[in-house]
Order: sequence, then structure tokens, then C-alpha cells
Amino acid sequence: MKEVRYFYVPDAENNNELPQEEATHALRVLRLKSGDEMFIMDGTGNFYHAEVSLATNKKCLYEIKETLPQNKTWKGHIHLAIAPTKNMDRIEWMTEKATEIGFDELTFLNCTFSERKVLRTERIEKIVVSAVKQSRKPWKPVVNEMISFKDFISTPRKGRKFIAHCYQEIEKNDLFDIINSDKENESITVLVGPEGDFSIEEVRLAIENGYESISLGQSRLRTETAGLMAVTMSQLSLRL
Repeated sequence: MKEVRYFYVPDAENNNELPQEEATHALRVLRLKSGDEMFIMDGTGNFYHAEVSLATNKKCLYEIKETLPQNKTWKGHIHLAIAPTKNMDRIEWMTEKATEIGFDELTFLNCTFSERKVLRTERIEKIVVSAVKQSRKPWKPVVNEMISFKDFISTPRKGRKFIAHCYQEIEKNDLFDIINSDKENESITVLVGPEGDFSIEEVRLAIENGYESISLGQSRLRTETAGLMAVTMSQLSLRL
């Protein structure tokens, strides 16, 4: 039995052609030809059973045979805002694994102690798309451009908002305990700082802007591990 092939096509229902990168993979790697079966995902909750209608050297056209709406496996909206690590391999790994687990939005923060001030979201977007296809997630997380910490926390957001940090002098509660006891909440935003943590002034400013002070367990975690833990805890709390 042939392995089912999945391709990502934004607004797939109103298109009939694979994007260039997807077409290259379909034609040159998988060697699809007219009449071959494929599945398409639009990243907004739908799969499509489709058939290759035309395969040339550069183009792969498709015809949708059946629309297959999917059910989300978690409720609400999970938003991770994280300061990227100096070594991008680590944050790329986290992005891939968090996408496989399932979340809704990713924002990169420019903080006081950030060692990385510039980031190519195009590369992150490709990693997200690949992970969505690999794990067959009907919803693709939104990837936002880097934003300053102050601009992010001053923007109104729905649901409960949390900032994870390591300062002993600021009281904090365990994230998993909080969100597990709040069965009414369906939107979660978690901030994770850079390798040197948020500055204490940033933590206090976030609290002034409605963010709750939290820990992610008893261990001291690397940035990318903390980000993945935040997504996992939120996912487990909001799963259907």
C-alpha cells in the first residue's frame, strides 16, 4: 500500500496548483503523474482528497475530489512568545516539536538580555509547514515577526497571560496547576525569556500589564525546553 502524500496549500479550495516548493517535491522526488492520489491541507482545519490533473516539469495541478473538515484536538488558543536563542538550531528544534504537539501562534521577543536581535521568520515558517505535514496537523500555527518585549505586553490579548522566570524574590505559581484548575479558560499566552532570563524589570512590567508570574516545574530549563514545556502543559490542559 502506497504511503498517503500530504501537501500544504493555503486557500487550497480556491486553487488548483501546488506552490512551487511543494510541486518540486511532488514532481522530482515523489515523481507524481496525472491520476495519482494526494491529500492537501490548508492549515485552517481542512484536508482535501485530491488527484493530480496535470504534471509537467515545473507545475503540478490538482483536482479536489472530497473536502474533509477536521476536528481540533484542543480548545481555545495557545500562544507562545519566546526570545530566540543565539544558536538557532535550538529554537528551530523547539518550533518543530511544538508544532507536532499542537499550538496556535508563535511570536519571537526582543528582550533586554536577548543575544539574538534578528531572526528569519521565513526559515521558521518552512519548519512549521514541514512539521504540520509530518504530524498531519489540520491547523498551522501562525508565525509572527520579532517584536520588542514592551510592545508585546502592551498589546491587549484574550484569556490568561503568563510570564515564566527564575527570580526567587518574585512570587510565582506552577503553570500546570493554574491552568488545570481553570476549566473555563480557553486562551493561554505564555512568555519565555532568553538564555539570561528576562530582566527583573521586564517581569515586573509584565505583571503590571496583567501577566501572571509562573514557574514551569522544579527544574531550571533551557529556553527551548521551557518553550516546549509551556506548549505541552497548555496542550494537556486544553485538550478535548
